[in-house]
Order: sequence, then structure tokens, then C-alpha cells
Amino acid sequence: MSALVEAVFPRRLGRPFRWLVSASWTSNIGDGIALAAGPLLVASQTDSAFLVALAAMLQRLPWLLFGLWAGALADRLDRRVVVMVANAIRAVVVAVLCVFIATGTVSVGMVLTAMFLYGVAEVFADTTQQTLLPTLVQSADLGTGNQRLQAGFLTANMLVGPPLGAFLFAAGMVWPFVAQVVCVALAVMLVSRITAPPGTSFTNVRDADSHIRKDIAEGLRWVLHHPPVRTLSIVILVFNITWAAPWGVLVKYSLDHLHMSEVGYGLLTTASAVGGIVGMSVYGWLERHVNLATLIRVCLTLEVLTHGAFALTTTGWVAIAIMFEFGVYAFVWGTVSTTVRQRAVPKEFQGRVASINMICVFGGLVLGQGIGGVIAENWGLVAPWWFAFAGAGVTLVLVWKSLTHVAHAGSAT
Repeated sequence: MSALVEAVFPRRLGRPFRWLVSASWTSNIGDGIALAAGPLLVASQTDSAFLVALAAMLQRLPWLLFGLWAGALADRLDRRVVVMVANAIRAVVVAVLCVFIATGTVSVGMVLTAMFLYGVAEVFADTTQQTLLPTLVQSADLGTGNQRLQAGFLTANMLVGPPLGAFLFAAGMVWPFVAQVVCVALAVMLVSRITAPPGTSFTNVRDADSHIRKDIAEGLRWVLHHPPVRTLSIVILVFNITWAAPWGVLVKYSLDHLHMSEVGYGLLTTASAVGGIVGMSVYGWLERHVNLATLIRVCLTLEVLTHGAFALTTTGWVAIAIMFEFGVYAFVWGTVSTTVRQRAVPKEFQGRVASINMICVFGGLVLGQGIGGVIAENWGLVAPWWFAFAGAGVTLVLVWKSLTHVAHAGSAT
């Protein structure tokens, strides 16, 4: 058992890192449960497709509304306390929802309100939690640390949580949300055990007279005047737009174009998760043996080719194989891009730059889904894949040379 613990939580990363990973994995189980139970709850309250879609949007909208504020607060306040308070608010919101469900007084309006409030708290919790790792581990160990955190997201949020959430919902409408409250509350307790290494702190020394809007503007200027991080942000924004365009209509693509069953559609998402596990298992070897710039270029090239492959295929099993390949490189890309950013950004800007990164992610998803829906409606279900192939391909050509500076930006900090 000790050998397994050492493999998962290397001793050199310290006990606080173990508490951080444990908290992250625990909260991800709760989020994964909600990933399945949330839409089921909305669907049980309304037949309106618009309201079902609105529920998904309300969970992403807070990132666009409050993302910059969350990043600025993360750079002003004690980051550990911010994570604990934000997660505690998440637990309270879901606990109140549980009361309405258990008493039979829940309505679709209450569910949508709870989802929005939960999403707001999640913005502050997730943005600030990203800033803890660079404080706890050395720069050289950020890749390993992010690999462990990403592994928790993959297994707990994508593999374990959703089927558990669906099972609990079938057992009783309230039970998945009770489980979510327990998971988030446990995460608060685990984060409370984290201590900063000697000589470091979770709080930045900031000008007491500085207005938060000034802090936000300062963070935006830092990104704009830091070419590698600026390039990385642009790549993340554009690639999320191109990625979301076809994925927003993936269910219709699989059913109507590939003529797969509902089970076949489920296998597509399962294949990506299985590929992610493979990516997780090989990441350590790749980081030690492959130049980071090469690794970034390979991942982004595979993204472009994946869009083209989906545009060309008409066979379900081929699509499943492509989705497996996507899962492998997507895990590697997510870990590498986060590690590169954290190495390049000074401690006092970690929160604000992390929030800009997340706005690029979720802003890209919202824009991409809207674009993809229009394209599919007018030119067919394959057209969004060609849009993604062309858009991602052109972007990759334009940033190809600068990716070397992106990969090694941390060495100059």
C-alpha cells in the first residue's frame, strides 16, 4: 500500500499536495454526480428543450460574468480560505435544493436558480484552486502535480461520477444531491488541512488602496504584454471555439450521420474517457522524453487531424476509435498547457491569469456551440467538422513558430 501511495503521491511533493489532490478528487466526484443528475432533475421538471438548454448555459455563464473578479480576488485574499468558503457556499446551495426536493416543493425555477448560484461559487472555487499547486510544489514538479489533478477530473468527474449520479437519481431524486453535498463538504475539510511550505504564503502582499478593477486591468495588461501566455490564451480560445462547434451537435451527428444507436453515442464519450486514462498513464514518460514544444505541436496537430477524420468518416466504429485517440492527446494537452502557464506566471498574477484562461475556455465553448448550431442547420451535420478543421488548422499554422516560446516561457520568469 505504501508503494502505491508513493506512486500516486510522491513524497517529494509533500503532505499538503496530498491534501490538495484528495480535496480535488473528492469534489470532482460530487461534480460528476451532478453532471448526470442535474440534467435529469431539470428534465423531470419540464418538457421544454429551451429550459434544458438554459440549465446548461446557466452553469457556464458565471465564468463570463465573474471570471475576472474571481481571479482578482484570488490574488488579493488568502487563497486557501477562498477555496474553502466558495466550496462551503456550493454545499449550502445544494443542501437547500435537497430540502425542496425532499419536501416535494421543487420547481424548475428553483433548479435553474440553484444551478446558477452553484456555478457562481464554482467560478471562485475552481479559479482559486488552480493557484494553490504552484505554491505547494517546485516548478519542475508542476507537470506531475497537474497530471494527478487531471487524473482526478478524468476518473472522478467523467467516469465514476456520472453513472453513480444516474444510479442514485433512479434510487431517489434527492440522493445524488445529498451525495454531492457530502463530497463538497468533505473537500472543504481536506482543503483546511493544507499548509503553505516554509517561506511561502497563500496570501499576496497587495496595495490596500488598490481597487479590484485596477487589479483586473493589471492582469489583462500582463497577459497582453507577455507574448507566450498571450499566444497560449489565443490558442485556447480559438481551439475551444472550433472544438465546440461540432461537439455541440455530436449527438445528432452520431445518430443521424453515423446512424449509431443511443448506446453507440454513449460509447463515443466512454471511448474518450478511456483514451484519457491512457494519456494519463503515459504522460510522465512523455514529459521526461519529449521536448515540450514538440509535445504541444503534436497535440494541436492531432486536434486538427481529428476534426478532419470526423468529417470524413461514415462508420460508427471508426468514430469510436477517433474518439479514443482524442482522449489520449486531450489529456496530455490539458496537462501540458496548464503546466506551461503556471510556470510562466508570477505568483502574484496566478489567479488573474487563471481566470483569463478559464474565460477563454468557456467563452470559446459558448461561441463555438452557437456557431456550430448555425452551420449544422444550414449546411449539414458534417459542416461543423470542416469548420473546425479549417479554423484550427489555420490557427496552428499562424502560431507554429511561437509555440517554442510558449513551451519554455517559464524558464525566463
